[in-house]
Amino acid sequence: MIVTVTYNPAVDQTLQFDEPMDADAILRATDARFNAGGKGINVARYLTGLDRPCVATGIVGGFTGEFISDELEDDGIETDFVQVDGPTRLNTTAIAAGEEYKLNHDSAPVEPESIDELVETVQSLGPERVLVSGSLPPGVSTADVDRIARAGDWDTVVDMGGTYLTQLESEYALCKPNREELAEATGTDVSTVDGCARAADAFRDEGFDRVLASMGADGAVLATGSELLYAEALDVDVVDTVGAGDSLLSGAVAAWDEGADDRTALRTGVAVSSRLVQAAGTDVNSFDGVEAARDRVTVRRLDE
Repeated sequence: MIVTVTYNPAVDQTLQFDEPMDADAILRATDARFNAGGKGINVARYLTGLDRPCVATGIVGGFTGEFISDELEDDGIETDFVQVDGPTRLNTTAIAAGEEYKLNHDSAPVEPESIDELVETVQSLGPERVLVSGSLPPGVSTADVDRIARAGDWDTVVDMGGTYLTQLESEYALCKPNREELAEATGTDVSTVDGCARAADAFRDEGFDRVLASMGADGAVLATGSELLYAEALDVDVVDTVGAGDSLLSGAVAAWDEGADDRTALRTGVAVSSRLVQAAGTDVNSFDGVEAARDRVTVRRLDE
């Protein structure tokens, strides 16, 4: 069983506009979506959609936290959240004339007692894998991420910003930076696929068994220690990139959880991500067709 931990969840509001954004204009959205969000919650949603046993936990509060709990329950996603008084943040993505605008909100500070309760919650669930994802709210530090990695005999996966990744001190089974986060963490040039692959391979020495780096339209690379693998992105019509990296990670972890090898895991991650970006928002009603998409993903070694 897999547990996802989201220290800083959100309600994701996605607004669609036909006209470009203008500071002096009042725009009327042609579509509005509200989803329980945060990287770990997205991963729990996608893992559940891929039929992998999963529990989403984290810290939620207020009317927005209640919305998250209710929506995940309605969607059949098992949860075990720690409740706090302060409201969970609201994040907005506005898509206007093909351009994306992101406006994110900070959650209320988290007290040490809530962090203790969250660690105890993960321990009580007894998972085989734990995924800690996303930003950290006030009151939470990377030492609290390390606490989860050390709190039990499970593989811990982390998907966080580059500065956070450099501050972690425990050992991790996998980290999943995007290209910008990998550049921030390593201080190297990742503008090319080869540069990104070399940076991912070198970053393994910072305490990660594997590094899976997403590169948007350029695909993804996976450094395993024995292989340096590259998968090209599928040619699809991209509508919305929100959650693309989370779906890549979900597909790879789901494949590993089923006993797949690294090449299959990478291909599965790219296939799942290709399905997500073809629709607005972070919700995917069905992953039918993922296997066919996976068959179209090409993977090659870069270290031969």
